[in-house]
Amino acid sequence: MQEDKIQEALIEHLYRNAYGVVISNVTISLGIIYVLYGSVPTDWLVPWAVAVYALIAARVLAARRFWKHPRTPASLRGWAWTAAGFSWVSGLLWGSLTWIGYIPDQPHLFAFIVAILAGLVSGTIPSMSAFPPALIGSILATTLPVAARFTTMPGAVGDAYLFLLACLIAINIYYGRIAYRMLHEMIRLRLENVGLIGHLQEERDRAQTADRAKTRFLAAASHDLRQPIHALGLLISTLSVLGRRGDVPSGEARSLASSAKAIVGNLSSLLNALLDISKLDAGVVTVTREDVDLGELFRNLRDEFAASARAKGLNWRVMDTSVHVDTDPMMLKRILDNLLTNAFRYTSTGSVLLGCRRRGVMVEIQVWDSGLGVPEDQKAAIFEEFVQLNNPARDKAQGLGLGLAIVRRTAELLGHSLKLVSTPGRGSMFSVMLPSAHGAAPVLPVNSATRVETAASLMIVDDERDVLDAMVGLLALEGHRIYAGQSAAEVEAAHGKAARMGPAPVDLIVADYRLKDNATGVEAIKSLSAYLGRMVPGIVVTGDTSPSRIREATASGFRILHKPVSGDDLREAIAAALSGQENSAASGGRRGGRSSSK
Repeated sequence: MQEDKIQEALIEHLYRNAYGVVISNVTISLGIIYVLYGSVPTDWLVPWAVAVYALIAARVLAARRFWKHPRTPASLRGWAWTAAGFSWVSGLLWGSLTWIGYIPDQPHLFAFIVAILAGLVSGTIPSMSAFPPALIGSILATTLPVAARFTTMPGAVGDAYLFLLACLIAINIYYGRIAYRMLHEMIRLRLENVGLIGHLQEERDRAQTADRAKTRFLAAASHDLRQPIHALGLLISTLSVLGRRGDVPSGEARSLASSAKAIVGNLSSLLNALLDISKLDAGVVTVTREDVDLGELFRNLRDEFAASARAKGLNWRVMDTSVHVDTDPMMLKRILDNLLTNAFRYTSTGSVLLGCRRRGVMVEIQVWDSGLGVPEDQKAAIFEEFVQLNNPARDKAQGLGLGLAIVRRTAELLGHSLKLVSTPGRGSMFSVMLPSAHGAAPVLPVNSATRVETAASLMIVDDERDVLDAMVGLLALEGHRIYAGQSAAEVEAAHGKAARMGPAPVDLIVADYRLKDNATGVEAIKSLSAYLGRMVPGIVVTGDTSPSRIREATASGFRILHKPVSGDDLREAIAAALSGQENSAASGGRRGGRSSSK
Protein backbone atom coordinates (compact mmCIF):
# COMPACT_ATOMS: atom_id res chain seq x y z
CA MET A 1 0.00 0.00 0.00
CA GLN A 2 2.77 2.41 0.91
CA GLU A 3 4.74 1.46 -2.23
CA ASP A 4 1.71 2.37 -4.36
CA LYS A 5 1.62 5.80 -2.71
CA ILE A 6 5.36 6.23 -3.30
CA GLN A 7 4.99 5.37 -7.01
CA GLU A 8 2.09 7.79 -7.30
CA ALA A 9 4.19 10.55 -5.73
CA LEU A 10 7.11 9.75 -8.07
CA ILE A 11 4.95 9.99 -11.17
CA GLU A 12 3.38 13.20 -9.92
CA HIS A 13 6.93 14.52 -9.46
CA LEU A 14 7.64 13.53 -13.08
CA TYR A 15 4.69 15.52 -14.40
CA ARG A 16 5.36 18.39 -12.01
CA ASN A 17 8.76 18.79 -13.69
CA ALA A 18 7.19 18.57 -17.15
CA TYR A 19 6.48 22.32 -17.18
CA GLY A 20 10.12 23.11 -16.41
CA VAL A 21 11.19 20.82 -19.25
CA VAL A 22 8.79 22.60 -21.62
CA ILE A 23 10.14 26.04 -20.68
CA SER A 24 13.75 24.95 -21.12
CA ASN A 25 12.96 23.35 -24.49
CA VAL A 26 11.28 26.53 -25.73
CA THR A 27 14.09 28.85 -24.65
CA ILE A 28 16.95 26.60 -25.81
CA SER A 29 15.26 25.88 -29.15
CA LEU A 30 14.86 29.62 -29.80
CA GLY A 31 18.58 30.10 -29.15
CA ILE A 32 19.45 27.19 -31.46
CA ILE A 33 17.28 28.59 -34.26
CA TYR A 34 18.82 32.04 -33.82
CA VAL A 35 22.38 30.66 -34.02
CA LEU A 36 21.81 28.21 -36.86
CA TYR A 37 19.54 30.36 -38.99
CA GLY A 38 21.35 31.38 -42.15
CA SER A 39 24.02 28.71 -41.76
CA VAL A 40 21.76 25.64 -41.92
CA PRO A 41 19.35 25.03 -44.80
CA THR A 42 15.82 26.02 -43.81
CA ASP A 43 14.52 22.79 -45.36
CA TRP A 44 16.10 21.02 -42.38
CA LEU A 45 15.78 23.65 -39.67
CA VAL A 46 12.09 24.50 -40.13
CA PRO A 47 10.77 20.89 -39.95
CA TRP A 48 12.95 20.32 -36.89
CA ALA A 49 11.52 23.43 -35.17
CA VAL A 50 7.95 22.44 -36.07
CA ALA A 51 8.48 18.94 -34.66
CA VAL A 52 9.99 20.35 -31.43
CA TYR A 53 7.10 22.77 -30.83
CA ALA A 54 4.47 20.16 -31.72
CA LEU A 55 6.02 17.86 -29.14
CA ILE A 56 6.07 20.69 -26.57
CA ALA A 57 2.35 21.33 -27.18
CA ALA A 58 1.55 17.63 -26.81
CA ARG A 59 3.48 17.46 -23.52
CA VAL A 60 1.59 20.48 -22.15
CA LEU A 61 -1.78 18.93 -23.05
CA ALA A 62 -0.79 15.59 -21.52
CA ALA A 63 0.32 17.28 -18.29
CA ARG A 64 -2.97 19.21 -18.05
CA ARG A 65 -4.96 15.99 -18.57
CA PHE A 66 -2.86 14.24 -15.94
CA TRP A 67 -3.66 16.80 -13.26
CA LYS A 68 -7.33 17.23 -14.19
CA HIS A 69 -8.44 13.59 -14.34
CA PRO A 70 -8.67 11.12 -11.43
CA ARG A 71 -5.91 8.53 -11.35
CA THR A 72 -5.80 4.88 -10.33
CA PRO A 73 -2.73 2.70 -9.63
CA ALA A 74 -3.24 0.99 -13.00
CA SER A 75 -3.55 4.26 -14.94
CA LEU A 76 -0.50 5.77 -13.24
CA ARG A 77 1.76 3.24 -14.92
CA GLY A 78 0.35 4.27 -18.30
CA TRP A 79 0.95 7.94 -17.53
CA ALA A 80 4.56 7.15 -16.59
CA TRP A 81 5.24 5.41 -19.89
CA THR A 82 3.54 8.28 -21.73
CA ALA A 83 5.99 10.70 -20.13
CA ALA A 84 8.85 8.33 -21.02
CA GLY A 85 7.72 8.24 -24.65
CA PHE A 86 7.71 12.06 -24.83
CA SER A 87 11.23 12.16 -23.37
CA TRP A 88 12.53 9.60 -25.87
CA VAL A 89 11.09 11.46 -28.89
CA SER A 90 12.43 14.73 -27.52
CA GLY A 91 15.89 13.18 -27.09
CA LEU A 92 15.91 11.98 -30.69
CA LEU A 93 14.93 15.44 -31.96
CA TRP A 94 17.69 17.12 -29.98
CA GLY A 95 20.24 14.45 -30.93
CA SER A 96 19.41 14.92 -34.62
CA LEU A 97 20.84 18.46 -34.39
CA THR A 98 24.34 16.96 -34.71
CA TRP A 99 23.37 15.93 -38.25
CA ILE A 100 21.30 18.99 -39.15
CA GLY A 101 23.80 21.51 -37.81
CA TYR A 102 27.04 19.81 -38.84
CA ILE A 103 28.92 22.14 -41.21
CA PRO A 104 32.55 21.02 -41.78
CA ASP A 105 33.89 24.52 -42.42
CA GLN A 106 32.15 25.94 -39.29
CA PRO A 107 33.33 23.69 -36.44
CA HIS A 108 32.28 26.28 -33.85
CA LEU A 109 28.59 25.59 -34.68
CA PHE A 110 29.08 21.88 -34.09
CA ALA A 111 30.89 22.58 -30.81
CA PHE A 112 27.98 24.83 -29.78
CA ILE A 113 25.44 22.07 -30.52
CA VAL A 114 27.48 19.43 -28.64
CA ALA A 115 27.72 21.73 -25.60
CA ILE A 116 23.95 22.30 -25.67
CA LEU A 117 23.27 18.56 -25.87
CA ALA A 118 25.70 17.83 -23.01
CA GLY A 119 23.77 20.32 -20.86
CA LEU A 120 20.43 18.79 -21.85
CA VAL A 121 21.65 15.29 -21.01
CA SER A 122 22.80 16.46 -17.57
CA GLY A 123 19.49 18.29 -17.06
CA THR A 124 17.53 15.07 -17.43
CA ILE A 125 18.73 13.90 -14.00
CA PRO A 126 16.56 16.24 -11.86
CA SER A 127 13.64 16.20 -14.29
CA MET A 128 13.44 12.51 -15.25
CA SER A 129 14.98 10.58 -12.33
CA ALA A 130 11.53 9.89 -10.84
CA PHE A 131 11.03 7.24 -13.57
CA PRO A 132 14.31 5.49 -14.59
CA PRO A 133 13.06 4.28 -18.03
CA ALA A 134 12.29 7.90 -18.97
CA LEU A 135 15.74 9.04 -17.78
CA ILE A 136 17.81 6.30 -19.42
CA GLY A 137 15.76 6.35 -22.62
CA SER A 138 16.10 10.12 -22.92
CA ILE A 139 19.89 9.98 -22.41
CA LEU A 140 20.35 7.22 -24.98
CA ALA A 141 17.93 8.81 -27.49
CA THR A 142 19.88 12.07 -27.28
CA THR A 143 23.38 10.62 -27.41
CA LEU A 144 23.05 7.82 -29.99
CA PRO A 145 22.72 10.23 -32.97
CA VAL A 146 25.68 12.15 -31.58
CA ALA A 147 27.73 8.94 -31.32
CA ALA A 148 26.80 8.08 -34.90
CA ARG A 149 28.03 11.50 -36.04
CA PHE A 150 31.33 11.06 -34.12
CA THR A 151 32.00 7.81 -35.99
CA THR A 152 32.03 9.74 -39.29
CA MET A 153 34.79 12.05 -38.09
CA PRO A 154 38.29 11.19 -39.36
CA GLY A 155 41.27 10.39 -37.13
CA ALA A 156 41.60 10.38 -33.37
CA VAL A 157 39.21 13.33 -32.88
CA GLY A 158 36.14 11.16 -33.43
CA ASP A 159 37.49 8.44 -31.11
CA ALA A 160 38.17 11.00 -28.37
CA TYR A 161 34.66 12.40 -28.71
CA LEU A 162 33.18 8.88 -28.49
CA PHE A 163 35.16 8.14 -25.33
CA LEU A 164 34.05 11.37 -23.70
CA LEU A 165 30.46 10.72 -24.77
CA ALA A 166 30.54 7.23 -23.25
CA CYS A 167 31.84 8.70 -19.98
CA LEU A 168 29.08 11.33 -20.05
CA ILE A 169 26.42 8.64 -20.56
CA ALA A 170 27.80 6.41 -17.79
CA ILE A 171 28.16 9.27 -15.30
CA ASN A 172 24.67 10.61 -15.92
CA ILE A 173 23.01 7.18 -15.65
CA TYR A 174 24.96 6.54 -12.41
CA TYR A 175 23.90 9.83 -10.83
CA GLY A 176 20.39 9.34 -12.18
CA ARG A 177 20.10 6.07 -10.24
CA ILE A 178 21.37 7.78 -7.09
CA ALA A 179 18.85 10.61 -7.58
CA TYR A 180 16.04 8.06 -8.00
CA ARG A 181 16.95 6.27 -4.76
CA MET A 182 17.20 9.54 -2.86
CA LEU A 183 13.88 10.72 -4.24
CA HIS A 184 12.23 7.39 -3.41
CA GLU A 185 13.56 7.50 0.16
CA MET A 186 12.59 11.15 0.60
CA ILE A 187 9.01 10.42 -0.48
CA ARG A 188 8.86 7.36 1.77
CA LEU A 189 9.99 9.41 4.76
CA ARG A 190 7.55 12.17 3.90
CA LEU A 191 4.66 9.70 3.77
CA GLU A 192 5.74 8.16 7.07
CA ASN A 193 5.90 11.61 8.64
CA VAL A 194 2.43 12.41 7.32
CA GLY A 195 1.19 9.13 8.78
CA LEU A 196 2.87 9.85 12.10
CA ILE A 197 1.42 13.35 12.20
CA GLY A 198 -2.04 11.94 11.48
CA HIS A 199 -1.57 9.30 14.18
CA LEU A 200 -0.37 11.91 16.67
CA GLN A 201 -3.36 14.10 15.86
CA GLU A 202 -5.69 11.13 16.40
CA GLU A 203 -3.97 10.34 19.71
CA ARG A 204 -4.17 14.00 20.73
CA ASP A 205 -7.87 14.14 19.89
CA ARG A 206 -8.44 10.86 21.73
CA ALA A 207 -6.54 12.12 24.77
CA GLN A 208 -8.46 15.41 24.77
CA THR A 209 -11.75 13.52 24.48
CA ALA A 210 -10.72 11.18 27.29
CA ASP A 211 -9.65 14.14 29.42
CA ARG A 212 -12.99 15.87 28.91
CA ALA A 213 -14.82 12.62 29.64
CA LYS A 214 -12.75 12.07 32.78
CA THR A 215 -13.47 15.62 33.97
CA ARG A 216 -17.19 15.11 33.39
CA PHE A 217 -17.00 11.69 35.02
CA LEU A 218 -15.25 13.00 38.14
CA ALA A 219 -17.60 15.98 38.46
CA ALA A 220 -20.69 13.77 38.25
CA ALA A 221 -19.19 11.11 40.54
CA SER A 222 -18.22 13.76 43.08
CA HIS A 223 -21.78 15.12 43.11
CA ASP A 224 -23.38 11.69 43.39
CA LEU A 225 -20.99 10.62 46.16
CA ARG A 226 -21.40 13.81 48.17
CA GLN A 227 -25.20 13.62 48.28
CA PRO A 228 -25.58 10.40 50.29
CA ILE A 229 -22.58 11.28 52.49
CA HIS A 230 -24.21 14.66 53.20
CA ALA A 231 -27.52 13.01 54.07
CA LEU A 232 -25.76 10.41 56.23
CA GLY A 233 -23.92 13.17 58.12
CA LEU A 234 -27.22 14.90 58.88
CA LEU A 235 -28.74 11.65 60.14
CA ILE A 236 -25.76 11.07 62.44
CA SER A 237 -26.08 14.63 63.76
CA THR A 238 -29.79 14.03 64.42
CA LEU A 239 -28.97 10.80 66.25
CA SER A 240 -26.34 12.65 68.31
CA VAL A 241 -28.83 15.37 69.33
CA LEU A 242 -31.41 12.77 70.32
CA GLY A 243 -28.75 10.91 72.32
CA ARG A 244 -27.83 14.04 74.30
CA ARG A 245 -31.49 14.46 75.28
CA GLY A 246 -31.62 11.01 76.79
CA ASP A 247 -32.50 7.54 75.57
CA VAL A 248 -33.51 7.46 71.90
CA PRO A 249 -37.06 6.14 71.44
CA SER A 250 -37.04 2.80 69.65
CA GLY A 251 -39.38 4.06 66.93
CA GLU A 252 -37.14 7.01 66.06
CA ALA A 253 -34.04 4.81 66.25
CA ARG A 254 -35.55 2.31 63.82
CA SER A 255 -36.61 5.13 61.50
CA LEU A 256 -33.15 6.70 61.53
CA ALA A 257 -31.50 3.30 61.08
CA SER A 258 -33.79 2.54 58.14
CA SER A 259 -32.97 5.88 56.51
CA ALA A 260 -29.26 5.37 57.10
CA LYS A 261 -29.45 1.88 55.63
CA ALA A 262 -31.20 3.19 52.53
CA ILE A 263 -28.59 5.94 52.10
CA VAL A 264 -25.73 3.47 52.53
CA GLY A 265 -27.47 1.21 50.03
CA ASN A 266 -27.56 4.02 47.46
CA LEU A 267 -23.92 4.81 48.14
CA SER A 268 -22.96 1.16 47.80
CA SER A 269 -24.86 0.91 44.50
CA LEU A 270 -22.91 3.85 43.10
CA LEU A 271 -19.56 2.53 44.33
CA ASN A 272 -20.32 -0.96 43.03
CA ALA A 273 -21.24 0.46 39.62
CA LEU A 274 -17.97 2.42 39.56
CA LEU A 275 -16.15 -0.73 40.60
CA ASP A 276 -17.77 -2.69 37.75
CA ILE A 277 -16.51 -0.11 35.26
CA SER A 278 -13.02 -0.19 36.81
CA LYS A 279 -12.95 -3.99 36.64
CA LEU A 280 -13.88 -3.90 32.97
CA ASP A 281 -11.21 -1.26 32.29
CA ALA A 282 -8.64 -3.28 34.25
CA GLY A 283 -9.31 -6.38 32.17
CA VAL A 284 -9.71 -8.63 35.22
CA VAL A 285 -13.23 -9.76 34.31
CA THR A 286 -13.01 -13.33 33.01
CA VAL A 287 -15.29 -14.30 30.13
CA THR A 288 -16.73 -17.81 30.41
CA ARG A 289 -18.49 -18.65 27.17
CA GLU A 290 -21.04 -21.43 27.03
CA ASP A 291 -24.24 -22.51 25.29
CA VAL A 292 -27.01 -20.29 26.71
CA ASP A 293 -30.71 -21.06 26.29
CA LEU A 294 -32.34 -17.70 25.51
CA GLY A 295 -35.80 -19.15 26.18
CA GLU A 296 -34.93 -19.90 29.80
CA LEU A 297 -33.16 -16.56 30.23
CA PHE A 298 -36.14 -14.67 28.77
CA ARG A 299 -38.57 -16.49 31.10
CA ASN A 300 -36.47 -15.52 34.11
CA LEU A 301 -36.38 -11.88 32.96
CA ARG A 302 -40.14 -11.90 32.36
CA ASP A 303 -40.76 -12.92 35.97
CA GLU A 304 -38.10 -10.55 37.30
CA PHE A 305 -39.57 -7.42 35.64
CA ALA A 306 -43.24 -8.34 35.99
CA ALA A 307 -43.58 -6.30 39.19
CA SER A 308 -42.05 -3.21 37.54
CA ALA A 309 -44.51 -3.54 34.65
CA ARG A 310 -47.49 -3.83 36.99
CA ALA A 311 -46.34 -0.87 39.09
CA LYS A 312 -46.22 1.41 36.04
CA GLY A 313 -49.19 -0.10 34.20
CA LEU A 314 -47.09 -1.10 31.18
CA ASN A 315 -47.71 -3.90 28.72
CA TRP A 316 -44.70 -6.19 29.32
CA ARG A 317 -44.21 -8.76 26.56
CA VAL A 318 -41.48 -11.39 26.19
CA MET A 319 -41.32 -13.42 23.01
CA ASP A 320 -40.92 -17.19 23.36
CA THR A 321 -37.81 -18.60 21.72
CA SER A 322 -35.82 -21.82 21.52
CA VAL A 323 -32.65 -20.13 20.27
CA HIS A 324 -29.31 -20.89 21.89
CA VAL A 325 -26.39 -18.46 21.82
CA ASP A 326 -22.67 -18.62 22.57
CA THR A 327 -21.83 -16.10 25.29
CA ASP A 328 -21.12 -15.59 28.98
CA PRO A 329 -24.53 -16.10 30.66
CA MET A 330 -23.87 -13.82 33.65
CA MET A 331 -22.56 -10.96 31.51
CA LEU A 332 -25.42 -11.29 29.01
CA LYS A 333 -27.95 -11.16 31.84
CA ARG A 334 -26.21 -8.07 33.21
CA ILE A 335 -26.50 -6.39 29.80
CA LEU A 336 -30.19 -7.24 29.45
CA ASP A 337 -30.90 -6.26 33.07
CA ASN A 338 -29.50 -2.79 32.43
CA LEU A 339 -31.28 -2.37 29.09
CA LEU A 340 -34.64 -3.46 30.55
CA THR A 341 -34.18 -1.32 33.67
CA ASN A 342 -33.64 1.70 31.42
CA ALA A 343 -36.63 0.80 29.27
CA PHE A 344 -38.98 0.60 32.28
CA ARG A 345 -37.49 3.72 33.91
CA TYR A 346 -38.07 5.98 30.90
CA THR A 347 -41.39 4.52 29.68
CA SER A 348 -44.48 5.92 31.37
CA THR A 349 -47.15 4.58 29.01
CA GLY A 350 -47.31 1.89 26.39
CA SER A 351 -45.21 -1.24 26.36
CA VAL A 352 -41.80 -2.86 26.73
CA LEU A 353 -40.87 -5.84 24.56
CA LEU A 354 -38.01 -8.34 24.79
CA GLY A 355 -37.37 -10.63 21.84
CA CYS A 356 -34.77 -11.89 19.39
CA ARG A 357 -34.28 -12.37 15.66
CA ARG A 358 -31.99 -14.67 13.71
CA ARG A 359 -29.50 -12.87 11.45
CA GLY A 360 -27.82 -15.71 9.56
CA VAL A 361 -25.37 -17.31 12.01
CA MET A 362 -25.99 -14.45 14.45
CA VAL A 363 -28.82 -13.69 16.86
CA GLU A 364 -30.00 -10.14 17.59
CA ILE A 365 -31.60 -9.68 21.03
CA GLN A 366 -33.86 -6.62 20.99
CA VAL A 367 -35.36 -4.50 23.77
CA TRP A 368 -38.19 -2.25 22.52
CA ASP A 369 -39.95 0.48 24.49
CA SER A 370 -42.44 3.27 23.82
CA GLY A 371 -40.66 5.74 26.05
CA LEU A 372 -39.04 9.14 25.61
CA GLY A 373 -36.59 8.17 22.88
CA VAL A 374 -33.07 9.48 22.23
CA PRO A 375 -32.18 12.41 19.93
CA GLU A 376 -29.87 11.54 17.04
CA ASP A 377 -27.01 13.70 18.31
CA GLN A 378 -27.09 12.03 21.75
CA LYS A 379 -27.04 8.38 20.70
CA ALA A 380 -23.32 7.98 21.30
CA ALA A 381 -23.25 10.12 24.45
CA ILE A 382 -25.75 8.02 26.41
CA PHE A 383 -23.24 5.15 26.56
CA GLU A 384 -20.82 7.39 28.51
CA GLU A 385 -20.60 7.45 32.31
CA PHE A 386 -23.10 9.59 34.25
CA VAL A 387 -24.95 10.75 31.13
CA GLN A 388 -28.71 10.97 31.78
CA LEU A 389 -30.62 12.94 29.18
CA ASN A 390 -33.86 13.18 31.15
CA ASN A 391 -32.51 13.55 34.67
CA PRO A 392 -30.86 16.99 34.98
CA ALA A 393 -31.53 17.08 38.73
CA ARG A 394 -29.59 13.80 39.23
CA ASP A 395 -32.57 12.14 40.95
CA LYS A 396 -31.32 8.80 42.34
CA ALA A 397 -34.73 7.27 41.68
CA GLN A 398 -33.89 7.52 37.98
CA GLY A 399 -30.60 5.67 38.30
CA LEU A 400 -26.98 6.70 38.37
CA GLY A 401 -26.23 7.05 34.65
CA LEU A 402 -23.81 4.13 34.69
CA GLY A 403 -25.98 1.29 33.35
CA LEU A 404 -25.43 1.91 29.64
CA ALA A 405 -21.72 2.56 30.21
CA ILE A 406 -21.48 -0.90 31.80
CA VAL A 407 -23.51 -2.33 28.89
CA ARG A 408 -21.08 -0.84 26.35
CA ARG A 409 -17.96 -2.05 28.14
CA THR A 410 -19.38 -5.53 28.76
CA ALA A 411 -20.48 -5.90 25.14
CA GLU A 412 -17.01 -4.83 23.97
CA LEU A 413 -15.43 -7.41 26.28
CA LEU A 414 -17.68 -10.13 24.87
CA GLY A 415 -17.21 -8.96 21.28
CA HIS A 416 -20.95 -8.35 20.86
CA SER A 417 -22.04 -5.31 18.83
CA LEU A 418 -24.64 -2.88 20.16
CA LYS A 419 -27.23 -0.97 18.14
CA LEU A 420 -29.65 1.80 19.01
CA VAL A 421 -32.62 2.86 16.89
CA SER A 422 -34.70 5.63 18.42
CA THR A 423 -37.24 8.32 17.59
CA PRO A 424 -37.72 11.09 20.19
CA GLY A 425 -41.17 10.86 21.71
CA ARG A 426 -41.91 7.46 20.19
CA GLY A 427 -39.49 5.09 21.87
CA SER A 428 -36.25 3.19 21.35
CA MET A 429 -34.87 -0.18 20.36
CA PHE A 430 -31.61 -1.34 21.93
CA SER A 431 -30.13 -4.54 20.57
CA VAL A 432 -27.07 -6.73 21.08
CA MET A 433 -25.76 -9.06 18.35
CA LEU A 434 -24.16 -12.35 19.37
CA PRO A 435 -23.31 -15.69 17.74
CA SER A 436 -25.85 -18.50 17.79
CA ALA A 437 -25.06 -21.90 19.28
CA HIS A 438 -26.46 -25.39 18.71
CA GLY A 439 -27.76 -27.92 21.19
CA ALA A 440 -29.31 -27.68 24.58
CA ALA A 441 -27.79 -25.57 27.25
CA PRO A 442 -25.66 -27.61 29.63
CA VAL A 443 -26.92 -28.19 33.13
CA LEU A 444 -24.73 -26.26 35.51
CA PRO A 445 -23.31 -28.31 38.36
CA VAL A 446 -24.79 -27.62 41.75
CA ASN A 447 -22.29 -26.11 44.14
CA SER A 448 -21.69 -28.74 46.76
CA ALA A 449 -20.03 -26.34 49.15
CA THR A 450 -22.09 -25.93 52.27
CA ARG A 451 -22.18 -22.70 54.14
CA VAL A 452 -20.07 -22.73 57.25
CA GLU A 453 -22.04 -21.36 60.15
CA THR A 454 -19.67 -22.44 62.93
CA ALA A 455 -17.23 -20.05 64.54
CA ALA A 456 -13.71 -19.85 63.11
CA SER A 457 -10.34 -18.43 64.08
CA LEU A 458 -9.44 -15.36 62.06
CA MET A 459 -6.45 -13.06 61.69
CA ILE A 460 -7.42 -9.49 60.76
CA VAL A 461 -5.00 -6.82 59.49
CA ASP A 462 -6.15 -3.22 58.91
CA ASP A 463 -4.14 -0.07 59.57
CA GLU A 464 -7.29 2.03 60.08
CA ARG A 465 -8.12 1.69 63.80
CA ASP A 466 -11.81 2.60 63.40
CA VAL A 467 -12.32 0.02 60.66
CA LEU A 468 -10.34 -2.62 62.57
CA ASP A 469 -12.35 -2.09 65.76
CA ALA A 470 -15.66 -2.22 63.87
CA MET A 471 -14.70 -5.45 62.07
CA VAL A 472 -13.38 -7.11 65.24
CA GLY A 473 -16.53 -6.11 67.12
CA LEU A 474 -18.85 -7.52 64.45
CA LEU A 475 -16.99 -10.80 63.97
CA ALA A 476 -16.51 -11.33 67.71
CA LEU A 477 -20.27 -10.93 68.20
CA GLU A 478 -20.77 -13.71 65.63
CA GLY A 479 -18.57 -16.02 67.69
CA HIS A 480 -15.31 -15.93 65.77
CA ARG A 481 -11.99 -15.98 67.58
CA ILE A 482 -9.98 -12.95 66.45
CA TYR A 483 -6.26 -12.09 66.34
CA ALA A 484 -6.15 -8.49 65.10
CA GLY A 485 -3.63 -5.74 64.52
CA GLN A 486 -2.73 -2.78 62.35
CA SER A 487 0.17 -4.69 60.79
CA ALA A 488 1.25 -8.28 60.26
CA ALA A 489 3.75 -7.92 63.12
CA GLU A 490 0.99 -6.84 65.55
CA VAL A 491 -1.16 -9.78 64.49
CA GLU A 492 1.77 -12.17 65.02
CA ALA A 493 2.27 -10.72 68.51
CA ALA A 494 -1.44 -11.13 69.34
CA HIS A 495 -1.45 -14.71 68.06
CA GLY A 496 1.80 -15.55 69.87
CA LYS A 497 0.36 -14.32 73.15
CA ALA A 498 -2.74 -16.49 72.66
CA ALA A 499 -0.63 -19.51 71.60
CA ARG A 500 1.34 -19.39 74.87
CA MET A 501 -1.91 -19.90 76.75
CA GLY A 502 -3.15 -22.84 74.67
CA PRO A 503 -4.05 -23.99 71.14
CA ALA A 504 -4.51 -21.03 68.76
CA PRO A 505 -5.71 -22.33 65.38
CA VAL A 506 -6.01 -20.00 62.36
CA ASP A 507 -8.55 -20.73 59.62
CA LEU A 508 -8.54 -17.50 57.62
CA ILE A 509 -6.69 -14.19 57.23
CA VAL A 510 -8.59 -10.97 56.34
CA ALA A 511 -6.34 -8.06 55.35
CA ASP A 512 -6.88 -4.56 53.98
CA TYR A 513 -5.07 -4.07 50.68
CA ARG A 514 -3.33 -0.79 51.51
CA LEU A 515 -1.38 -0.88 54.78
CA LYS A 516 1.16 1.38 56.43
CA ASP A 517 4.75 1.69 55.17
CA ASN A 518 3.66 0.86 51.58
CA ALA A 519 2.83 -2.72 52.58
CA THR A 520 -0.10 -4.54 50.99
CA GLY A 521 -2.65 -6.99 52.29
CA VAL A 522 -1.30 -9.64 49.92
CA GLU A 523 2.14 -9.29 51.51
CA ALA A 524 0.57 -9.43 54.98
CA ILE A 525 -1.28 -12.69 54.20
CA LYS A 526 1.89 -14.29 52.81
CA SER A 527 3.93 -13.08 55.80
CA LEU A 528 1.42 -14.48 58.30
CA SER A 529 1.20 -17.75 56.37
CA ALA A 530 4.97 -18.04 56.55
CA TYR A 531 4.75 -17.36 60.29
CA LEU A 532 2.17 -20.16 60.69
CA GLY A 533 4.19 -22.53 58.52
CA ARG A 534 1.44 -23.17 55.99
CA MET A 535 -0.55 -21.31 53.35
CA VAL A 536 -3.73 -20.00 54.95
CA PRO A 537 -6.76 -18.90 52.88
CA GLY A 538 -7.08 -15.14 52.67
CA ILE A 539 -9.51 -12.36 51.88
CA VAL A 540 -8.23 -9.00 50.64
CA VAL A 541 -10.45 -5.97 51.31
CA THR A 542 -9.78 -2.97 49.09
CA GLY A 543 -11.21 0.44 48.38
CA ASP A 544 -9.07 0.99 45.28
CA THR A 545 -10.93 1.33 42.01
CA SER A 546 -8.03 2.19 39.73
CA PRO A 547 -7.58 -0.48 37.01
CA SER A 548 -3.91 -1.05 37.92
CA ARG A 549 -4.69 -1.65 41.62
CA ILE A 550 -7.58 -3.96 40.74
CA ARG A 551 -5.26 -5.97 38.48
CA GLU A 552 -2.65 -6.23 41.25
CA ALA A 553 -5.19 -7.40 43.86
CA THR A 554 -6.83 -9.88 41.48
CA ALA A 555 -3.46 -11.33 40.44
CA SER A 556 -2.82 -12.37 44.05
CA GLY A 557 -5.30 -15.24 43.76
CA PHE A 558 -7.00 -14.39 47.07
CA ARG A 559 -10.69 -13.57 47.42
CA ILE A 560 -11.34 -9.87 46.87
CA LEU A 561 -13.92 -7.75 48.71
CA HIS A 562 -14.45 -4.20 47.53
CA LYS A 563 -15.37 -1.47 49.99
CA PRO A 564 -17.89 -0.54 51.25
CA VAL A 565 -18.37 -4.03 52.71
CA SER A 566 -21.57 -4.76 54.63
CA GLY A 567 -21.79 -7.27 57.44
CA ASP A 568 -23.64 -9.66 55.11
CA ASP A 569 -20.93 -9.33 52.46
CA LEU A 570 -18.20 -10.08 54.98
CA ARG A 571 -20.14 -12.97 56.49
CA GLU A 572 -20.76 -14.56 53.07
CA ALA A 573 -17.13 -14.14 52.00
CA ILE A 574 -15.86 -15.79 55.19
CA ALA A 575 -18.38 -18.62 54.82
CA ALA A 576 -17.37 -19.17 51.19
CA ALA A 577 -13.66 -19.14 52.04
CA LEU A 578 -14.13 -21.58 54.92
CA SER A 579 -16.37 -23.80 52.78
CA GLY A 580 -13.60 -24.00 50.22
CA GLN A 581 -11.18 -24.87 52.99
CA GLU A 582 -13.44 -27.61 54.33
CA ASN A 583 -13.85 -29.06 50.84
CA SER A 584 -10.07 -29.12 50.42
CA ALA A 585 -9.72 -30.93 53.75
CA ALA A 586 -12.34 -33.49 52.76
CA SER A 587 -10.64 -34.19 49.44
CA GLY A 588 -7.14 -34.63 50.74
CA GLY A 589 -6.46 -32.95 54.04
CA ARG A 590 -5.42 -29.42 54.86
CA ARG A 591 -1.71 -28.90 54.93
CA GLY A 592 -0.48 -28.01 58.39
CA GLY A 593 -3.78 -28.72 60.21
CA ARG A 594 -6.19 -26.29 61.86
CA SER A 595 -4.52 -26.15 65.22
CA SER A 596 -1.13 -24.93 64.24
CA SER A 597 0.21 -22.48 66.78
CA LYS A 598 3.51 -20.83 66.92
